[in-house]
Amino acid sequence: MAPSFIDLQPGSDKAHWKLPLAERFCVGPPGQQFMFGGVGLATAVQALQRACERRVIWAAAQYISYARPGSTVEWTVTEYTRGKYNTQATAMGRVGDQLIISVNAALGSRPTEFNRQWVVAPEVLPPESSRPIIRNRGETESLHYHMDTRIAETPGGEVRLSTEDGRVLLWIKPHDEVAIDAEMLAIMADFVPMGVGRALGTNRGGNSLDNTIRIHQVVPTRWVLGDLQISAVHDGFGHGRMSLFAETGELMATAGQSLIIRKFPDAPAP
Repeated sequence: MAPSFIDLQPGSDKAHWKLPLAERFCVGPPGQQFMFGGVGLATAVQALQRACERRVIWAAAQYISYARPGSTVEWTVTEYTRGKYNTQATAMGRVGDQLIISVNAALGSRPTEFNRQWVVAPEVLPPESSRPIIRNRGETESLHYHMDTRIAETPGGEVRLSTEDGRVLLWIKPHDEVAIDAEMLAIMADFVPMGVGRALGTNRGGNSLDNTIRIHQVVPTRWVLGDLQISAVHDGFGHGRMSLFAETGELMATAGQSLIIRKFPDAPAP
């Protein structure tokens, strides 16, 4: 079984965990790197699942401050209620006394005879026929160097690189031999800001204010198809959502977030 991308370390007890923040967990230009928001959510998902010994159903992160490479993010998990089938809990990530991220979550599973999916994956060409996104803002090492991200093309050859309807389709997978698990889906879910610049047709992105992921099921897959929909941009903020599908069409997760719109002058145009 492939290891998780997140190498979370145990703390003093099962409620406490640590993540030494390597550059591969960060984004941003040299000297200004910070923990990628999806890594924060992914770390919380792992901490919650290991502490509560149940799978995450949904988790909602609020990003409060920045964590820098070389620091250690210390996590505290608190269970509020624990029933026969589900748990309500929080995970708080701090660097020293500074609160970086707060995550609320529900975990669990329950027996049922129903297993249905109504959301259908868009019809696109396979990843091998899709164009990679080249991302270079001067980083020597970053989260993006560990991810293979491609614009998914439709069978008619349409490349949804910049669209009036705010929809962008992406193939995503890690370069490293790591698991596509709930944590990796949480990282991929934070690619919603990438869709803003492409939806606007300008060189813009954003910093996440929040991110909520809802895990349907995790199935074996090499690639994940991300169906991004930017809903609106107003007053310097944007809102969007994303569906994450396995190569074989199973819906694995959905996500939604709000972000601060930023201009990236040293990034290549979309």
